[in-house]
Amino acid sequence: MKEKEMKKNKKGYFGDFGGQFVPETLMVPLQELEQAYLKLSKDKQFNKELNMMLADFAGRPTPLYFAKNLTAQAKGARIYLKREDLTHTGAHKINNAIGQALLAKHMGKKRLIAETGAGQHGVATATVSAALGLKCAVYMGTVDMERQMPNVQRMRLLGAEVIPVTSGSKTLKDAINEAIRDWVTNIQTSHYLIGSVLGPHPYPTMVRDFQSVIGKEARKQILQKENKLPDYLVACVGGGSNSIGLFHEFLPDKSVKMVGAEAGGHGVKTSKHAARFAGGRPGILHGTLSYVLQDKFGQITETHSVSAGLDYPSIGPEHAWLQQTKRATYTDITDDEALKAFQLLSKTEGIIPALESSHAVAYGVRLAKSLSKNKIVIINLSGRGDKDLAQALEHIKTLK
Repeated sequence: MKEKEMKKNKKGYFGDFGGQFVPETLMVPLQELEQAYLKLSKDKQFNKELNMMLADFAGRPTPLYFAKNLTAQAKGARIYLKREDLTHTGAHKINNAIGQALLAKHMGKKRLIAETGAGQHGVATATVSAALGLKCAVYMGTVDMERQMPNVQRMRLLGAEVIPVTSGSKTLKDAINEAIRDWVTNIQTSHYLIGSVLGPHPYPTMVRDFQSVIGKEARKQILQKENKLPDYLVACVGGGSNSIGLFHEFLPDKSVKMVGAEAGGHGVKTSKHAARFAGGRPGILHGTLSYVLQDKFGQITETHSVSAGLDYPSIGPEHAWLQQTKRATYTDITDDEALKAFQLLSKTEGIIPALESSHAVAYGVRLAKSLSKNKIVIINLSGRGDKDLAQALEHIKTLK
């Protein structure tokens, strides 16, 4: 949503969702951030620097890979994988980290603050901080630190301060709370580098724009390979940056259907899941109005997912709008289904996916089986599974 769109719509909203629900102390910094982003997004030198880092540092463009073995097994639609797992640091998070870090540096900030669940955003932020000579502090729940220890070690090696969060459920929601407190205290010197399309305006728009490189590449690549647009796009949805990054470029193309896979955990009929559309309702969390998992009193409920990156009680406001307008649909994938897809992709294509991405693979394969062979499905492989190996293998032992 560039400047014209911001002026046309109610500021910072996607339909009924979005906004800026923050303390007064954050209003001026958010205005400064919006103004800086709008100015720099049109600046030739800034975009040249951004594109250079995306290419030479992050390794873009990432391939659009025809998964012939997975397609043969599904016996239906042709399956393509957008290989975000091949970026530097192993996930799509690097796209947004580069964009925001460059923005922060141009604003004169010396320090980056980040939150992380699966650790990939923390690693991406620490990586870019090292490359640009910035200090870095990453907040991470102790539960997530235990299940994502390889990423904790990577962040520390890259020079970041990893700050354990012991409050609440000790996961992503609580890490965000602590990161916001740090930002409020250190506004003058620090930039809060939010990792998904969450938070108060302009973050959902800004992060979406930095991640839209995924869809821009995928559109060009599929036209080169198939000479037509895909029939379906499938991506996992935690906060929703990898999915909106893929979806956004295709929004005007009504023939292209879009499906987001949320974390079904132990099933949406239980209390142990993170499926916001299946079990939540509109509410405010971390500065934005969207769908939120909450009890009858409006208190945020605890979530569960085998995937740390999807273990969050709210979802990006643009996704709430896409669901409301029926431009995209959202489904839920259980832990067991994701773990089976984790194994399936590894054994059929020699690609070990992140547990987050495994949710998209699970639904994408199920979808492909139901479609004719002339249909095309693109699955966003948002990250690689190195970080998840120990945890995944432990859980796989219990699969029936």
